[in-house]
Amino acid sequence: MRTLLIGLAASALLAACATPAEPPAPAPAAESQLIADLRILSADDMEGRDTGAPGGERARAYIVQRLEAMGVAAPPVGRLQPFTARGRHPQGPRDFSGTNILAAIPGTRAGNRWIVVTAHYDHVGVNAGQIYNGADDNASGVATALALAAELKARPPEHGVIFAFVDGEERGLLGARHFVEVPPVPLDSIALNVNYDMTARADDGKLWVTGTHQHPNLRPILEPIAAVGNVSLSFGKDTPQDTGADNWVEASDHAAFHAVGLPFLYFGVDYHPDYHRPSDDFERVTPETFTNATTLSINAFRALDRALSR
Repeated sequence: MRTLLIGLAASALLAACATPAEPPAPAPAAESQLIADLRILSADDMEGRDTGAPGGERARAYIVQRLEAMGVAAPPVGRLQPFTARGRHPQGPRDFSGTNILAAIPGTRAGNRWIVVTAHYDHVGVNAGQIYNGADDNASGVATALALAAELKARPPEHGVIFAFVDGEERGLLGARHFVEVPPVPLDSIALNVNYDMTARADDGKLWVTGTHQHPNLRPILEPIAAVGNVSLSFGKDTPQDTGADNWVEASDHAAFHAVGLPFLYFGVDYHPDYHRPSDDFERVTPETFTNATTLSINAFRALDRALSR
């Protein structure tokens, strides 16, 4: 997340991108699917999910498996959207080969208008022998998006919804930029981008919404939404007075949509001491807080889906 603010064999894994991997070990009986997704995606065997690395391929296979198990179809262009792009690396710019994962749920009322939900599944991999598991950044946003997909599969949305689990965010928003360059639907049919990046650690009770300064018509839709447990929506990080690391307009994948003039809203928590450190682990997440933040995110999505185009 926020890369603009900071300067099981290979062949089997490639096959797993198209064919669901072997199912993981069953989750503990008391563990929800949301928490299981977070735990699995941020486990050591994902090796930090770096773009083009075996851990990233393994994470991709898991997400595809989850979508297939839920019966969430691919759009007509297909499930996978590969790309190659020049991106950031600690040792200098290099070319990365990544793959976005796509899914689509038809709308019941405004089916020719689309909401694109993004969540990046990559993280920064292994550095100096330490695994950067990226539980909050951004296994959490992926888990939230998967929970939303399950909800919309059970109760279809009014707008068509495309889910884009994008790759290469940490290397310069590579997957999101590729998505808007070759979108699966015309750009002018996209009503809104909703981006989830770091949704687990709302330890201060705030799930931030960035983008209502740029799109003030969206704020009245969200303001009435009640807190869920200990987590409520906060608005900001998007005004001229928000400078440096406090301005998130260009901070994650929504920036690629903003750059081409599309409305966006970014949902995420504030920085914490484990951000971009090897300590961003599953054990640091409070399941109840993450569950509340995800439920709040879904409530917000439902409100937006009902209100847009009316």
